[in-house]
Amino acid sequence: MTETSPRHSAKHLIIGGGIIGCSIAYHLARSGEKDVVLLEKAALTEGATWHAAGLVGQLRSSRNTTRMLQRSVALYDRLEAETGLACDWKKVGSLRLAASQERLLEARRLATMARSFGLEMQIISPQEAKILFPYINTDGLTGAAYIPSDGHVDPASLCQSIAAGARMHGAQLRQGITVHDFEVSNGRITKVMTSGGDYEAETVTLASGMWSRELGHKLGLLIPACAVEHQYIVTEPIPGFPEGLPTLRDPDRLVYYKPDAGGRLVIGGYEDDTVPFGEHGIPGDFVRQLLPENLDRFEPLAAHAAQVTPIVNEVGIRQIINGPIPYSADGDFVMGPVPDFKNLMLATGFLYGIAAGGGAGEMIAEWLVEGRPGLDLWPLDVRRFGPHQGTRHYMYPRAVEHYAHHYKMRYPGQESSVARDLRKSPLYDRLKAKGAVYGAKNGWERPLWFAPQGVEPVDQLDFLKPGWKRFVAEEHKAVRSAVALVDQSSFSKFELVGQGALAALQRLAVSNMDKPIGSVIYTQLCNERGGIEADVTITRLALDHFYIITGAGFGVHDGDWIRRNLPPDGSVVLVEVTSGWAVINLCGPKARDVLQAASDDDVSNEAFPFATMQRLTIGAALLRAVRIGYVGELGWELHVPTEFAQHVYDLLWDAGQPFGIRDIGYRAIDTLRLEKAYLYWSADITPDYTPVEAGLAGRVHLKSKGDFLGRSVLQRQKQEGTDRKLCCFVCDADLPLFGGETILADGEVVSLATSAGYGTSVEKTIILGYLSGALAEREDFELEAMGELHKIRRVAAPLYDPDNERLKA
Repeated sequence: MTETSPRHSAKHLIIGGGIIGCSIAYHLARSGEKDVVLLEKAALTEGATWHAAGLVGQLRSSRNTTRMLQRSVALYDRLEAETGLACDWKKVGSLRLAASQERLLEARRLATMARSFGLEMQIISPQEAKILFPYINTDGLTGAAYIPSDGHVDPASLCQSIAAGARMHGAQLRQGITVHDFEVSNGRITKVMTSGGDYEAETVTLASGMWSRELGHKLGLLIPACAVEHQYIVTEPIPGFPEGLPTLRDPDRLVYYKPDAGGRLVIGGYEDDTVPFGEHGIPGDFVRQLLPENLDRFEPLAAHAAQVTPIVNEVGIRQIINGPIPYSADGDFVMGPVPDFKNLMLATGFLYGIAAGGGAGEMIAEWLVEGRPGLDLWPLDVRRFGPHQGTRHYMYPRAVEHYAHHYKMRYPGQESSVARDLRKSPLYDRLKAKGAVYGAKNGWERPLWFAPQGVEPVDQLDFLKPGWKRFVAEEHKAVRSAVALVDQSSFSKFELVGQGALAALQRLAVSNMDKPIGSVIYTQLCNERGGIEADVTITRLALDHFYIITGAGFGVHDGDWIRRNLPPDGSVVLVEVTSGWAVINLCGPKARDVLQAASDDDVSNEAFPFATMQRLTIGAALLRAVRIGYVGELGWELHVPTEFAQHVYDLLWDAGQPFGIRDIGYRAIDTLRLEKAYLYWSADITPDYTPVEAGLAGRVHLKSKGDFLGRSVLQRQKQEGTDRKLCCFVCDADLPLFGGETILADGEVVSLATSAGYGTSVEKTIILGYLSGALAEREDFELEAMGELHKIRRVAAPLYDPDNERLKA
């Protein structure tokens, strides 16, 4: 704009007038926020909202995502009475058919998960399903799942009703305003330049759907959100069409149904090889436009629909809709604060934006006003992505693949097959040749398990008896009885440097960080509520120099959290050094024997105590040896300059031959850590839980340090106790558990499994979960898994703990 352009100001500026943007404006204004302004380049709903199918389902694989969608339903229930505008919300329930035994098993698993999330979901017979939806053909059906509180809605009417509510509470929704560019200073958007003048705002939210990526480019961002083509048909009216039909999904036949006005059915699905939209830029204005229909691509879905509901062979097709729908690099939403920006929020990539709209708007509003949402939304957080995941090379192939698998059977642990081999450890080829079966985390190829000679190195997945379990059990035993090597180069690694580095960490961490040089401290970084924002290991390299290690998938998140809490004067700098260091974990009771044979340095317990770091020489390599671990055995994480990794690995392997050394993968790490009750951030510990509740009170140092984030909450909990605590449960049977299963007491749901798996050494299934009040003193419980109940008992943790002697000796 020119110098004479009109200037505007807002407290909260929202870009995008679809259902997500309108919902954010509504919730901000309804909560009492003033100066809420929404900008829409065309008219409300005219991006992707207007042609959305309008199904509203609530169950997702994450408890908090499900809770967020339940808030959508709660809003839709009251919206018409509040605004006076009808949105055609029909709370008629949803059916999910099962046409195979495996699909029925999946449905039972989902029902177990739903119960733990507090969502009613019933497993019913094919005949009961037909009563609810008379048009289905029950031949070949094994059952169905029914959620009574799901439904469907007219997307455009819903959006207009939410917009009316936003206006009622004082928000300004300005249509016909195009955003041209941004000005940024010191990480803050200081000006938004539009066709209607320049805007200054305290916060800026991109809720611009498929345009978010292009707006992100103007800010130097690779936003991992895109769009793909999606088709559905609308039938001609069906004579005698009954009222109150539920929505219907048949994942085996890849199709969904929504009852529509005038006795019609909307029928769509998720086929292979959909077409990316806007990969090289969105053409023109693309306002309230559709794409040319592609009958060849839709034909397989039409054939499936004819099998599921033969009535469609008797009625004509009124309309074929082919429109771009938002998507992301992993098929889930892209929400939250953007790293390196102080006032930019994302709310984009909403595949099922109609179902999510009400709840997502509420969460983003809370994020903007309170600094975080009321629910931990890590599975949806933009910081789960690395920069490479926003590139065209990665994002579009992943989006197309995920779209095709939207309904296909997905087993626990199943990995993507596209956009792979991006980030490789120096040991990748060596381990691949030795039978490593690889998975991916944040683009890193990581060994999951090793196929013995004669076994094909491909993942063996199943709901009940995955084939990999017997091989992982042998890896587990090797760590407990001898010695193993693990390639953990994918760790995210940072160095914190500067004169104020110690003071910054003292404020961030719950533990006292003023320890001698060479000390290794396992600690948590908490928010002001005491919730755990990061779970890290920190080594003091010098007085003002620290080395921080976190998980491969958490580096963007944890780095952002640390940077947002550093002094603003630049006296302390956080530098990511992930690519500079490979990590080889040497673990097991024979680990010292191997390390001593490979190194000229003294690694005895007296010379190299537990929880310390020393610089060792192995061969020609100088490395950082960190005596700590995650498997509950004597061990060292060897942080090796990347170019020396193969050299060091080969020397360790040769030195370990007399001691039965072997390679292990990440699935063995998970079973080993469960036996020690070592916790995993994003599952057992999250911003929803405090260290005291998680049994980590010993890491919270109140006497030896001053104030830190969350101190007042944690001090009160340590003095007065907590309302809930993390507990350990066991079952003598080897149960097929993956987390999220329901824990019951006297038939009532009391918790869910945050982590679960089989402990090979203790020969028991191990479950972790939080209990409240007197329940934390009770012993006997039940666990629902795959629709079946199993007796479990609460026990003291850890189950495997040989007096800690092997760790510290």
